[in-house]
Amino acid sequence: MRTGHDLELVHVTKRYGDTVAVRDVSHVFQPGSYVCLLGPSGCGKSSTLRMIAGHESITEGQIVLDGVDVSRLPPARRGTAMMFQSYALFPHLSVRDNVAFSLRMQGVDKPTRHGRADDLLALVHMTDYADRLPAQLSGGQQQRVALARALITQPKVLLLDEPLSALDPFLRIRMRAELKRLQRELGITFIHVTHGQDEALALANEVVVMNDAVIEQAGPAREVWGAPRTEFVARFMGGHNVITLDGGKVALRADAVKVGRTGLAATVTAVEYQGATVALTSETDAGEEVLALLPEEHFFKNPKNPGDAVKLVWDEGRLHRLHT
Repeated sequence: MRTGHDLELVHVTKRYGDTVAVRDVSHVFQPGSYVCLLGPSGCGKSSTLRMIAGHESITEGQIVLDGVDVSRLPPARRGTAMMFQSYALFPHLSVRDNVAFSLRMQGVDKPTRHGRADDLLALVHMTDYADRLPAQLSGGQQQRVALARALITQPKVLLLDEPLSALDPFLRIRMRAELKRLQRELGITFIHVTHGQDEALALANEVVVMNDAVIEQAGPAREVWGAPRTEFVARFMGGHNVITLDGGKVALRADAVKVGRTGLAATVTAVEYQGATVALTSETDAGEEVLALLPEEHFFKNPKNPGDAVKLVWDEGRLHRLHT
């Protein structure tokens, strides 16, 4: 017997004509987890989300929620809710009526649906704005309303399609904390599509990295960032060098690279002061680029400039062999 609201993709494929957007993807999303689908544009993450929601049909495979195959069910009967990137609020309806809209479509009486909408507006700290129109709200406030509207159907899984992309950087960080709080308080699974590595690391219990229509790696955020399995994941997640040693590819965190008296010969190509650290980029004799993130006090004791010859050194235990 399955327990909780686990969601499973079983050999899911999506084709658009001759183009394969998602190729034979299988994955189990654990109940009550915050999952980020992460990857570059065109990797298949949004198509995957839309198939889970029912806004795209699947070509092959199954989508299973709570042990029930929901692949052919319409969106309203799946137990999922989706918050769109555009928020898609009705401009002529008040905030309260926007949030209550799906209950109105279900024939729920006005006092009941407004009571439920007010509960959700309190959850997202928007009670004082219940009678306003969407045009009278800021981008961040509109996002909170869209969240409340998605949650009013009490979904088992909430799907978020790049929900922070329209916000300025300061507000984006504030809303990350809000999303994390909501997910923790509600205890339901959030599946959040993003192309931002920092966003995924800040939010997710599990990061699912997609590339070229397949899942390249999935696991806890710290594991995916700290122990990438492939060259793509190492490069995409950032903070790692990929270099060739003993005939194989290895990942090496940039903060593990030091400048020493002996080591791998390289030439400095760029120096960037970043406050607490200095990013020193160099090129080895083999033509591979290596980034070192050096504590600023160490760098300025013996500063380097582009064109300088350096020796790069690291603890061998920090090397991480990659699968090809």
